Amino acid sequence: MSWLSTLLENLNYYTVFILMFIEGSVIPAPSELIIPPAAYRAAAGELNVFMVILVGTAGALLGSTANYVAAYYLGRPIIYRFANSRLGHLCLLNQEKIEKAEKYFYDHGVIATLTGRLLPGIRQIISIPAGLAKMHFGKFVFYTTIGAGIWNCVLAALGWWLHSFVPMNQLNTKIEEYNGYIQIAIILLVLFVAVVFLAKWQLGKRRKTKDAA
Repeated sequence: MSWLSTLLENLNYYTVFILMFIEGSVIPAPSELIIPPAAYRAAAGELNVFMVILVGTAGALLGSTANYVAAYYLGRPIIYRFANSRLGHLCLLNQEKIEKAEKYFYDHGVIATLTGRLLPGIRQIISIPAGLAKMHFGKFVFYTTIGAGIWNCVLAALGWWLHSFVPMNQLNTKIEEYNGYIQIAIILLVLFVAVVFLAKWQLGKRRKTKDAA
């Protein structure tokens, strides 16, 4: 897609916002190709890394909100019909992916909108099951912002670090090389967050039981 290449070649706060809005919606635009190069430029003094994270997170939140609103008001039949359509396939969607995201959401509850933002294959569409389940909008915004913010911080740190020893023309190659390690680290982080929330939930449940007794 020439328009995507043009935006990636001219990264600034506006293009980062637009690209992350697209990444947060159903249109494929990998954040791994957006935030690290922008942070790389920040390390070179062209941008501010905190602004990159801020506008990137804002874009991701608005893109995810578009998915949430569409799913909330259109409902499952129309969303599934779109996923199975030619346009849906162009957006790399299909019924299996939506079902996988729904299962993840129902297995993990509202916290899935946080942890799901950190997982490949789930990140771009986790807001759809949140909308289908009519999750409270305030909670959706809260967890989505935290999840997107954590992911963007990780990617920005990678781009900033790579600036110290990788030429710009080799950046995407290095990002792909380190992407597997990033995914492993993120999955471990997700597991840690899930364990912490589960422990808090169990503790709260025991306290309620004791108070009731």
